[in-house]
Amino acid sequence: MVAPGASDRPVPTGAGDDPDPPLPGLDRAAVAAWMDDHVGGLVGPVAFTLVGGGHSNLTYAARDRRGRGWVVRRPPLSGAAGKAHDMGREYRVLTALAPTVVPVPDPVALCEDARVNGCPFYVMELVEGHVVDNPAAAERALPTTALRRRASDQLVDVLADLHRVDIDAVGLGDSARRDDFLDRQLHRLRQVWEQTKTRELPAVERLHARLVQRAPAQRHTGIVHSDYRFGNVIVDDAGDLRAVLDWELWTLGDVLADVGFLLNNWYEPGEDTPLVWMEVPPTVAGGFATRAQVAARYAERTGFDLADLSYYRAFQYWKVAVIAEGVKRRYEARSMANADVDFAHLDRRVIDLLGLAEDHLAEPPGAGTG
Repeated sequence: MVAPGASDRPVPTGAGDDPDPPLPGLDRAAVAAWMDDHVGGLVGPVAFTLVGGGHSNLTYAARDRRGRGWVVRRPPLSGAAGKAHDMGREYRVLTALAPTVVPVPDPVALCEDARVNGCPFYVMELVEGHVVDNPAAAERALPTTALRRRASDQLVDVLADLHRVDIDAVGLGDSARRDDFLDRQLHRLRQVWEQTKTRELPAVERLHARLVQRAPAQRHTGIVHSDYRFGNVIVDDAGDLRAVLDWELWTLGDVLADVGFLLNNWYEPGEDTPLVWMEVPPTVAGGFATRAQVAARYAERTGFDLADLSYYRAFQYWKVAVIAEGVKRRYEARSMANADVDFAHLDRRVIDLLGLAEDHLAEPPGAGTG
């Protein structure tokens, strides 16, 4: 994980002058004592800092008296259940990938005893570097075109390496269903829409029917990260990718879904579409590879056929529209922490995402990089 102070999105703890403020979701004394028994080389006391949180899994940096660092990760405070918040499942994929060429933080220890901190948690290596999740972060961490192109190439190459991992050889072959990925995703997300919609949008049903009808055969099966983008990796000062983070949504299935998601989050300078996302991607700063170059490099690195890429991009836009409607519902119900939000934007971005899905479904094969 990113080192304390290196993140471009620090998370405030709400402390005033208290040098050791309470941290949401972390019993400092209990976790420190557990780490003392299970983390080799630790020299207490341990200082903790919240470096990632919100409505997903929470992340804390931990440093001992000698300055050695680790990361502690636990489920969200809401107590939401499911695979996305299964600490053992995250720990398993990190353990499987650690010996491969895919850079991940080394897993250190897993605590499945909820009596320690009220829920399971795990400890992993703290990786120094930068999380480049917006244009301002790109300006600070990757100030030159050469660095941005280096980071672009690294991001693509690591995704290609991930997708070529032999899931059976690394012990993940039985971790999830691997077949009929698109069918299962479309069915589940259709149910999510029914449970979370705040209005009737005929485009959702229309696009769902077309996506089901036009789903390509699954040709490339492997590990799907499900949220692969610059904001979920750490890069160093040379533009090299040090670690892939946030594995809470990983699964097995059609790896081209990751490519569609990456390209949808790869806006180029001058494009007028970033408002469909909550944050503007770093690639808007310029100097990064183009979408076409990203797709071409991935195809060259993997040898995979990307003729159906426009479909995967349409699928991902539709999927994010469904998720965005759920976010809109939670904000409107005042169940999200930040009530100071542009509700008109929340409403509009769902419709904009559906429009982008419609546009990409209308593209001919091989046109999915535009």
